[in-house]
Amino acid sequence: MSTDQQLVGTHRLQPAAPGAKVTRLELFYDLVFVFAFINVTNASAKTLGQGGLVGGILVLALLWFAWTSFATLGNAVRADRGVMPLFGFATMAAIFVASLSVPEAFSDDPPGLPGDLVFAACYLVVRDLQVLAFWYAVRNDPKLRPRWRRLAGPPFITVTLLLVAALVPQRLFDGTAELAVRVALWVLAIAVAYVMGQRTRTEGLTIVSAGHWAERHAQIILIALGESIISLGVGPGLSAGLPLTWPVIWAATLGIAVIAALWWVYFDSRAIAGERAMHRVHGRARIALARDAYSYLHLPMILGIILFSLGLKRTLAAIAESASAGLRERVDAVDVLLLHGGVIVYLLAVLGFQRRTLHWMSRFQVVSLVVLAALVPVGAALAPFGALALLVVAIVLVAAVDTLRMRQHRQRLREEKFEEERALEAEETELRRRRLAAAGPDSRRGDHDQAAAHPPGHNRPADGDAAR
Repeated sequence: MSTDQQLVGTHRLQPAAPGAKVTRLELFYDLVFVFAFINVTNASAKTLGQGGLVGGILVLALLWFAWTSFATLGNAVRADRGVMPLFGFATMAAIFVASLSVPEAFSDDPPGLPGDLVFAACYLVVRDLQVLAFWYAVRNDPKLRPRWRRLAGPPFITVTLLLVAALVPQRLFDGTAELAVRVALWVLAIAVAYVMGQRTRTEGLTIVSAGHWAERHAQIILIALGESIISLGVGPGLSAGLPLTWPVIWAATLGIAVIAALWWVYFDSRAIAGERAMHRVHGRARIALARDAYSYLHLPMILGIILFSLGLKRTLAAIAESASAGLRERVDAVDVLLLHGGVIVYLLAVLGFQRRTLHWMSRFQVVSLVVLAALVPVGAALAPFGALALLVVAIVLVAAVDTLRMRQHRQRLREEKFEEERALEAEETELRRRRLAAAGPDSRRGDHDQAAAHPPGHNRPADGDAAR
C-alpha cells in the first residue's frame, strides 16, 4: 500500500468487527466520567437535606444516557479511526463542563453561572455531537442514512424540557412548589430520553461486537468502583484538620472490603456469563438483551455504588470526628440508609442482570436482600464504626455463600473463559510472528542497528555510504 493510500485510510471511518474490543481511546473518554461521578457524590453530600440527592440521581441518569449512546456508536464504528477521536474529545469537554455545573444545577441562587442552564447547554452539545457522528458514520448507507434525522428528536425534546425547568418554575412558583415542578420536568426529560431514545436508537441497528458491548459496560462499573475508593480516601476531608487515627484506618479497611465484595459479586462470574449470553443471540434478540441487561440494569448498579460511596464518605467522616473528640456517637440514620441502601440497589440490579442473561435466580439471593434490608435499623442503633462493620460482615457472607452455592457453574465458566483467552493469545502471537517473518529480518533490524552504530552526537553517514 502506498503512502497516499495509507493516509486516505486513516481518514476514513472503520466499521467495528464482530470480535472488536474496547479501544484505549474509549477508556480515555471514560476518565471524564470519574470526575462526573465524584462531583455527583460531593454535590449530593453537601446538599443532602435540600434535595441534593434527588438532583444527583437525575443528573446521573442523563449522564448515563449520554454515555451509553456513545458506547452504541463505538460498537458500530471504531472510536480511534478517522474523525471519531475529534467527536470524542469534544464530547469529553462538554461532559466535563456539565459535571462542573452539577453543584449549581438545583441551586436557587448560585454564586456564578446558573448551573441548570449550563448543564442543559452542555447536554445539547453532547447529544448534537452524537447525532452528527452517527450521520457521518451512516452517510453512505442508503438503509441507515434516513434514520439519523429521527435521532435528533429525543435530544431536542429533552433539552427543551431542561431549559423550561431552568427558566419557568422560579417565575411561577416559590419554595417547595418550584423545586417539585423543576424535578417533575427533569423526570419527564429523562423519560423522553430513555423511552424515545432507546426506541429510535435500536431500530435497524444491531450490536456488532458482543464482547465490546459487555466489556464497555464492565469497565464503566470499574470506573464507579474507583470513584467509591476515592470517596473513601477523601471521606475524612469533610472535616478539615482531623488526625489520622486507628479507627479511621480500620474503617477505611472495612470500606475496601465492601468495595471488593461488590466487585466480586459482578466480575467473578456474572460478567463472564452476561457476555456469553450476548454471544448466543443475534438480531433483535441481541438488541433487546443489550438494552435490558446493560443499558437499563447497569444504571442502577452505578447508582447503588454512588449511594454507597456517599454513605461511606459521611460515615468515615463521622468516625474521624468521634475518634478525634473521644466520643462514642450513633451513626446518622440517613448514613446507614445510604450505606445499606446503596449495596441493596446494587445487588438488586446484579440480580436483575443475572435473571435477564441467565434466566434464573435463587431463593437465597432474594432472602439475602431481605436480610440486608432488615439490618438497616440495627445499624442505625450502633456507632458509625459498628454500622460499617455490620455491613461488611453481611455483604462478605452473602458473597461467600453465593459463590459456594454456584461453585461448579462458576468453576466451569471461568475455566472456559481462561481457555478462550489462552487460545486468543496464542493466535495473536502466531499472527504477529507470521507478519514479522513476512517483513523480513532487515526491516526489523534496520533502525535499531543504525541507532546503535551511531549514537546521539555522531554524524550519521549518508544512505549510500552506509550501503557501501
